[in-house]
Amino acid sequence: MSNPTNTSDASKKPAHPRANKKLVAGVKLRGADKLERIPIKVIPSENLPRKPDWIKVRIPAATQKVQAIKSLLRQQNLHSVCEEASCPNLPECFSKGTATFMIMGDICTRRCPFCDVAHGKPNPLDADEPRHLAESIATLKLKYVVITSVDRDDLKDSGAQHFADCINQVRRTSPDTKIEVLVPDFRGRMDIALEILSNSVPDVMNHNLETVPSLYKAVRPGADYQWSLDLLNRFKLAAPNTLTKSGLMLGLGESIAEVEAVMEDLVAHQVDMLT
Repeated sequence: MSNPTNTSDASKKPAHPRANKKLVAGVKLRGADKLERIPIKVIPSENLPRKPDWIKVRIPAATQKVQAIKSLLRQQNLHSVCEEASCPNLPECFSKGTATFMIMGDICTRRCPFCDVAHGKPNPLDADEPRHLAESIATLKLKYVVITSVDRDDLKDSGAQHFADCINQVRRTSPDTKIEVLVPDFRGRMDIALEILSNSVPDVMNHNLETVPSLYKAVRPGADYQWSLDLLNRFKLAAPNTLTKSGLMLGLGESIAEVEAVMEDLVAHQVDMLT
């Protein structure tokens, strides 16, 4: 009599060769390495449709200015979301002498499939980054600056104090410069993050919802729609004179009705602007 088949063992799939690989500090993961552990299957498009002429990116004439911005970032040991997220609009922005600064390193603790910023185990924070950031903003003579960051779930305050340090340093160095911060969701640490940021307020507090609730599992794994709304609302209550802002990506499969519902939610949570 043969032994019965162990169905529980037989049904198990072999582990992915990289599934148990430990993250190494400072090592960037992109593509399949980045997305292997999220609960959705990402299938790259093989036959991309041709873009219309009006949406094609044209290389600007001021390529020297683009290189100058890149050189400044390297000299100051800074990062831009323009480069790290492979933004197609980089030539346009850099040629005009502006960039969206990305603080707290270039390695994110999240694995959002829509974003090209690398995932991995981040390096420790650079204590000199607020000063380097402020010096660069002064050098560029920016009247308006956008400061964003990677997610830092490894930090006790998710990086809120580092945001505050950057805001305060820029205020001291360039008091007339308007500051917009595009912050992460401070998952699990909203109370401490809001306490810190309400004492170092920017001119605009931005936190992107990114997509409609029905697409969160696929587009924004690990995030929570209501949590993000509450973050924006609670900041507005703590700093009522500061503009609040959010952003949505369109074309991911959402319906018009879903977009309208998100807009209604943003209004109900006292968000001033939507892009």
